[in-house]
Amino acid sequence: MGLTIGVDIGGTKIAAGVVDEEGTILETFKVPTPPTADGVTDAICTAVAEVGRNHAIEAVGIGAAGYVDDKRATVLFAPNINWRHEPLKDKVEQRIGLPVVVENDANAAAWGEYRFGAGQGHEDVICITLGTGLGGGIIIGNKLRRGRFGVAAEFGHIRVVPDGLLCGCGSQGCWEQYASGRALVRYAKQRANATPERAQVLLGLGDGTAEGIEGKHISQAARAGDPVAIDSFRELARWAGAGLADLASLFDPSAFIVGGGVSDEGELVLDPIRKSFRRWLIGAQWRPHAQVLAAQLGGKAGLVGAADLARQG
Repeated sequence: MGLTIGVDIGGTKIAAGVVDEEGTILETFKVPTPPTADGVTDAICTAVAEVGRNHAIEAVGIGAAGYVDDKRATVLFAPNINWRHEPLKDKVEQRIGLPVVVENDANAAAWGEYRFGAGQGHEDVICITLGTGLGGGIIIGNKLRRGRFGVAAEFGHIRVVPDGLLCGCGSQGCWEQYASGRALVRYAKQRANATPERAQVLLGLGDGTAEGIEGKHISQAARAGDPVAIDSFRELARWAGAGLADLASLFDPSAFIVGGGVSDEGELVLDPIRKSFRRWLIGAQWRPHAQVLAAQLGGKAGLVGAADLARQG
């Protein structure tokens, strides 16, 4: 199969891209993300039609944030779009006249990294995305493992603290409440409130108050040596690495790939994640260690992965 289109549905924009067999994006088109479920479907179809206008397209892959059924056709539940048992594949296919595959967006990103990014050369890879929340994907034996009902690898909602912080999913103590961009901001605000004298750079980047701290401020302050910003990254990394150690007990991969916006800080976050992983890995001194690698495709991973999954049918 030749050219396919990958679609990445984000909170503010929907991106569609024409992707070749080597994972190269040939052309992209973006539209704002509408506020309604029907509007999102319309926007997907518009983006696909526009980006594919001058190409011979054979299939379309859509990365959707939510639970996608085992047939990769229906979005069972989406947290940020009012999709409940939404037959997205059928709706889009009827409009564009091409075969469509729907996949969870974190699965699509994991597949993109495995095929064309940091996972090349590995047969067994676990991916986590440290963004606003925490997502993931499982590739074992060169295959994307989705589970019997299609909703495996929801790592962010593994409960790591019994009766812990309330999560948006309705449960308590979920991993993403302790290892995510949202958690990073919480750590920084708490520390800046408690010891403002250690957060002078960080506070100076916002409005001067702990409540005014944003994720971008923490990154800038950490690079400038702000103690509170650095400590906040270390706290996130401590939780992230401990979670990877648990996943190693489950899956025993040769590599973990860490993506998402938080991972853009590179070794500032990856080095302490590796240290925490080794600290909590059972039998660490007696067993081989999985590599902990930075994702390579950045924000393109989901689009490229969705396009490649569409190619495979």
